[in-house]
Amino acid sequence: MRHKVAGWKLGRNTAHRRSLLRNLVTSLILEERIETTVPKAKAMRPRVEKMITLGKRGDLAARRQAHAYLMTSAAVDKLFDTIGPRFGDREGGYLRIVRTGWQKGDGADKAFVELLGSEKLQEEKREKRAEARAKRTAEAKKAMEESEAQQGVASEQAEDEDKAKAKEGKKE
Repeated sequence: MRHKVAGWKLGRNTAHRRSLLRNLVTSLILEERIETTVPKAKAMRPRVEKMITLGKRGDLAARRQAHAYLMTSAAVDKLFDTIGPRFGDREGGYLRIVRTGWQKGDGADKAFVELLGSEKLQEEKREKRAEARAKRTAEAKKAMEESEAQQGVASEQAEDEDKAKAKEGKKE
């Protein structure tokens, strides 16, 4: 029995678990919202909190520590430039874990993990997707109208040719 043993093993060996959590933390910092299972979300929460605390400190040593843990330089830059200052006056509790449902294959509980204050970013992404979708549908509609017009012209030309052939057949 694992009485009073802290941490989550997540059914993985140590190296795989560390790599998984580093990837999850990096993805969360870059995207500000990810979907994962509830145990993974709970396991990554303390690591994300520590990274944001480093981002709030903002000195060179903190940047180096974050760079040693996070997978990309873009994640480090975003952590220190946007996320750290956003939580400057907050003392912890930077994440929200929202349970969503179950995974289809094995029935595991799923959850969204998001940074607080990312609602604006999510709304901007939704608006961009809606604009892109509207643009694609307008282009498809325009292309369809053009093809229908070309087919109409082609059918009129074919009818004219048929009438011309019919007239030549009557003359003979």
